[in-house]
Amino acid sequence: MTTTEITELRRTIGQLRQCVGALRARYGEAPAVRRLANDLERLDIDASELGEAPPVPAQSKSADRENVVVVPDTPYDPSLWQGADDEGVGGYQRHQR
Repeated sequence: MTTTEITELRRTIGQLRQCVGALRARYGEAPAVRRLANDLERLDIDASELGEAPPVPAQSKSADRENVVVVPDTPYDPSLWQGADDEGVGGYQRHQR
């Protein structure tokens, strides 16, 4: 993340912290409020880690295209599945003659 993104994230977490504080004032320590506070703490920790982490170099689009495996739309040869069971069906094909 750029410093601009980190700054925006920190600002948004601050706004969320104010909102959760207002909810805590209204609902007290209700389970939902505690979960929100825990989630907010996790967001704060993750934002700190991101702020300290080196950025990952961007990958080029051509590198993505080199890794693409084309799967044809044509039907597979049925003999490939000879003797195979359908998962979850329980092997009904073995008993057919």
